[in-house]
Amino acid sequence: MPHLRIASVNVNGIRAAVRNGMRTWLDAADIDILTLQEVRAQDEHLEEAFPDWEILHDPATAKGRAGVAVLSRKPAIAARRDFGPEDFDSAGRWLEADFEIGGRPLTVVSAYVHSGEADTPKQDEKWKFLDAMTVRLEELAADDALALVTGDLNVGHRELDIRNWRGNRKKAGFLPRERAYFDRFLGAAGTVVTGADGSTGPGLGWVDIGRTTHGEVDGPYTWWSMRGKAFDNDSGWRIDYHLATPALAACATGYTVARAATYAERWSDHAPVIVDYTYEQ
Repeated sequence: MPHLRIASVNVNGIRAAVRNGMRTWLDAADIDILTLQEVRAQDEHLEEAFPDWEILHDPATAKGRAGVAVLSRKPAIAARRDFGPEDFDSAGRWLEADFEIGGRPLTVVSAYVHSGEADTPKQDEKWKFLDAMTVRLEELAADDALALVTGDLNVGHRELDIRNWRGNRKKAGFLPRERAYFDRFLGAAGTVVTGADGSTGPGLGWVDIGRTTHGEVDGPYTWWSMRGKAFDNDSGWRIDYHLATPALAACATGYTVARAATYAERWSDHAPVIVDYTYEQ
């Protein structure tokens, strides 16, 4: 059976990540498709860093901010950058790439959701993004499609996803209203889902590969602050996801968070999330 390995990582600036050892990890990881978030660079920087990869890149409107990319061993057959309402600036935060896998189309998304800040205009932008994401996820999942949304989604869905969840209940990233979006994303399709904030809405049927693989355990976390002893104490957040449609989730055969062995060996404040997919032609 054909095999596909897809990885995603928020690089916290691609130039710094490469300087600090990202290529050493990537050269040994045997990745077929790699999605990047917070690239914070221009096309030429990616081309210089990854001359042996096919590259799709959507930079942010403001230089040095956000930015998402999809790198692949084989070229995509199509790509889309437009996302959300016409008056919504999503540049550098949502990039779709279509591939042909086993005779079927596969859509892979690199997404970088706003970090937000409770009760500020920054959070308003995050709500707009999550609303647009809700609409697009329903479209992508239609007709038993193979689709995958990867990236830094900047929401810890459940208490299991944040070590210090009690201290973050009123902060962006763990607000009940944010978590309710994920309750609906991951709720069974065709059912009415009650979210963490008490709101109700239709389940979209997507599958969180990390949670279904590891079950009811803390983490495994994907982001740790660079400050203090957060990394050493594994006081992290699981905010980087592979969300798959049911048809693709059924093909998932392995899930790994590539956490650095030591603080000194980190090349980003996030760890890559790697999933193997084995499918029939």
